[in-house]
Amino acid sequence: MTLAINKIINSLLEIILFSLLPFLFWYFSARKQERFPDWIGLKKIKGAKKTALAIILVTVFYLAISLVFLKGLNNIESATSEFQGLGFAALPAIFIYAVFNTSFPEEILFRGFILKRLANKLGFTKANFIQGLLFGLLHGVMFFPLVGNLKTILIILLTSLAAFAMGYVNEEISGGSIIPSWIIHAISNFIAGIYLAFYI
Repeated sequence: MTLAINKIINSLLEIILFSLLPFLFWYFSARKQERFPDWIGLKKIKGAKKTALAIILVTVFYLAISLVFLKGLNNIESATSEFQGLGFAALPAIFIYAVFNTSFPEEILFRGFILKRLANKLGFTKANFIQGLLFGLLHGVMFFPLVGNLKTILIILLTSLAAFAMGYVNEEISGGSIIPSWIIHAISNFIAGIYLAFYI
């Protein structure tokens, strides 16, 4: 229970931190035109059937990446290491971690803010490439001191590709909603957490 409470607190702090810049940008530039949730893509999904198929395909890809990473990061401290070997006791904390502590704040910043704002200036393809690369670099930097050059490059490439795919699903299939990428991101992190809790 203590772990779950810690995850709730961490989630609130991360959501505030990752939302601060987008909120300030919206407040000073777009608050008279659009509500903040709509502005960052927290809105109804369009094209439900195509979106559902895309979510399944990208989730499988993202999950494969996550599990490969976990296999390659045995004995290395990571964000999910605290769930290792805890079994069912870790499930509430894993759920909070997956849905609110990582995926939600990251989707707000990368797909809700960076992608959408850059797309207005550069067009979708360039903006999606940039947000994907930034997403990959963030994850690469976190692991670089632990895994070395080659694995870091692999992490950057694969997470960038996953981020690019999630940006495409949101903007080109789902009408600009970030909910699809939030679902993809959360499911992948949840299953990765379960893997650590039960199988490592």
